[in-house]
Amino acid sequence: MEKRPLSKRIKYSSLYYFVRFLIFGANLLPRSWWLSFCGFLGSIAYHFVRTTREQTVLHLGLAYNREKTTKEIIALSKQTFKMLGKNAGEILRAMNVRTQSDLNKILVTHGIENFEAATAKGKGVIFLTCHLGAFDLQITNMSLRGLKPNIIGTALKDERLNEMLVQYRNAHGAIAIERGKETLRLIKALKTGGSIAILIDQDTNVKSCFVDFFGMKAATPVGAAILALKTGAAVVPTYIYLADDGMQHMHVLPELELVNTGNEESDVVTNTQIYTMFIEEQVRKYPSQWVWMHERWKTRPTPLEGAKESAV
Repeated sequence: MEKRPLSKRIKYSSLYYFVRFLIFGANLLPRSWWLSFCGFLGSIAYHFVRTTREQTVLHLGLAYNREKTTKEIIALSKQTFKMLGKNAGEILRAMNVRTQSDLNKILVTHGIENFEAATAKGKGVIFLTCHLGAFDLQITNMSLRGLKPNIIGTALKDERLNEMLVQYRNAHGAIAIERGKETLRLIKALKTGGSIAILIDQDTNVKSCFVDFFGMKAATPVGAAILALKTGAAVVPTYIYLADDGMQHMHVLPELELVNTGNEESDVVTNTQIYTMFIEEQVRKYPSQWVWMHERWKTRPTPLEGAKESAV
């Protein structure tokens, strides 16, 4: 393994111990105080992380250039940092949650009957979600309900932070799987009626296709569409957000109908676009709780790819 430069090692070590400190302090304060404190930290960070702040403003500007003024975009970027702090603080605090009744004190689940209807088909369930709100609480919720989902995610750059995240996701019976690995295991899990959870709203180094997101072509992982087409598993969209009532609200929506014409290449793009439309709809509802600092439109299609997408 290549040794990191000293500056990177200092950066990740500082972040690791800061996270450990926050985890320690997360339950020393009442929840409302803790979330306010974390929101304050997020607001403070806005003024110090120049590159991340500029990326957030840029991406909000790209998405809302015809809908919001510059002043509104700047205000939304500040609110994004504040809500990111609150939702990250919620996840850190939830690391000490042990039972469903404890989780229910902070989280309301809507539409669990949609999962029950989908799983009754016996072909497995793909939970389709995104980096909105305290998204990892959805894994805690599913696990405490005994679903034992396989969670597909991208490994964090720091091994210590990644190990901490994996331990958290595995704590109640879930199985964390690095994106792009153990595909056969995932297919087997679905074919035996199991479930997986997957996020497809980031531009990552995996098999992707270009679909529209906020009116712009965005490289989007195709894993969810491929798994659904290969197994016939039900794709059940979910999302979570911190509401004005101070509670986290997780919504489980009805199964998305799978488009399967027999043309796999075309069907992968079509279904990935459907899934991305769902994600955009939720981001538009709660724009301050999505990760706008991520370079969602970093990869650009070649002229050939652009023409191919238009044909599809």
